[in-house]
Amino acid sequence: MAKFLFFITFVSLLPLFGSSFSSENPTDRRILVLLDDFAIKSSHSIFFKTLQTRGFELDFKLADDPKLTLQRYGQYLYDGLIIFSPTIERFGGSLDLAAVLDFVDSGHDLIVAADASASDLIRDIATECGVEFDEDPTAVVIDHTSYAVSETEGDHTLIAGDDFIQSDVILGRKIIETPVLFQGVGHTLNPANNLVLKVLSASPSAYSANPKSKLSTPPSLTGSTISLVSVVQARNNARVLISGSLSLFSNRFLRSGVQKAGSSIKFEKSGNELFVTELSKWIFHERGHLKAVNVRHHKVGESDEPAIYRINDDLEYSVEVYEWSGSSWEPYTADDVQVQFYMMSPYVLKTLSTDGKGRYFTTFKVPDVYGVFQFKVEYQRLGYTSLSLSKQIPVRPFKHNEYERFITTAFPYYGASFSTMAGFFIFTMVYLYNK
Repeated sequence: MAKFLFFITFVSLLPLFGSSFSSENPTDRRILVLLDDFAIKSSHSIFFKTLQTRGFELDFKLADDPKLTLQRYGQYLYDGLIIFSPTIERFGGSLDLAAVLDFVDSGHDLIVAADASASDLIRDIATECGVEFDEDPTAVVIDHTSYAVSETEGDHTLIAGDDFIQSDVILGRKIIETPVLFQGVGHTLNPANNLVLKVLSASPSAYSANPKSKLSTPPSLTGSTISLVSVVQARNNARVLISGSLSLFSNRFLRSGVQKAGSSIKFEKSGNELFVTELSKWIFHERGHLKAVNVRHHKVGESDEPAIYRINDDLEYSVEVYEWSGSSWEPYTADDVQVQFYMMSPYVLKTLSTDGKGRYFTTFKVPDVYGVFQFKVEYQRLGYTSLSLSKQIPVRPFKHNEYERFITTAFPYYGASFSTMAGFFIFTMVYLYNK
């Protein structure tokens, strides 16, 4: 009976295992959404609807649900995690800070939205991702220049941000012309972490403080050093989004009109919907995900890959690179893909040519050095998953019977040898027959 129950449980989980992240279909499909309150499911329904229309399966749960778990029988049940529960002090079930970090370390993606009431748990998650929220728990971002104009004069905590990262792969090719509404807490990036990037920065006039009290000391966060929204792409190509505002994703901000202070132009709709939609496409690998296949090398004029090369051989190296479009693999086109022929240091560094159909290739001569070499491609470009390819191949010297019979550069030595023999012969004849 126990074996039968185990079999039924395993079969019921097969669809979950089959829909997990794979290199052939990299788009995350099953996403766990953690909420402080189920009311957020309604107040942020537009954002969730955009995910569902793109084929994602959202599993909504309260962040303190006692049955929470990310994996079962050593297999992850979800491909992505969205934490819209800024006030949660402790997750339910087996979920904790370590489990969230292990989830990212396993190559899965994460979205975290905080606000002025962010708990220590949410702050710790952000810190581990290279983001530091303002230490003052009452501080929010204030901007008396780049605020959003409203009918009632407020405290200028409703920011109209338009300082976006200049990257088509992260924010899409369509330019976001409308300011994005933001209301929440600011953060800075850990300077020691070069994997984290600002996606939406505050203006030079912004600062972080408690709007309900007078400033007695200079604010700790000021100007463009304040990041409103940041992203991280880990070395294992997992992607993380950290937002200091949960309202950034809300229906109210997505539908609201916006007019930036000092501007006479009033937009009927903010740029929030386009911003969060395009950013979520990048986070969940619908854009900027690369794969390399058909890595080949051979002598020029041949097609078979040899087991060893000889010094000064002419060889050809090729690889095919494709980008995931959200539904299929498309040829990736760039002019900065390079290959190294490497032994302790690169002896050859060549930029690969492309045929525009995904194939990259080049030819070069094997160095006049023998040993064990590697073909290495280390491709890292802003917003794209990194490619790290290596293939080992030995290089041998000429065999004794492969050298030329007479080497032009050795003619002086040949002349010296023959002149020595001729001189010795003449000397012998003179010595023997001279009386």
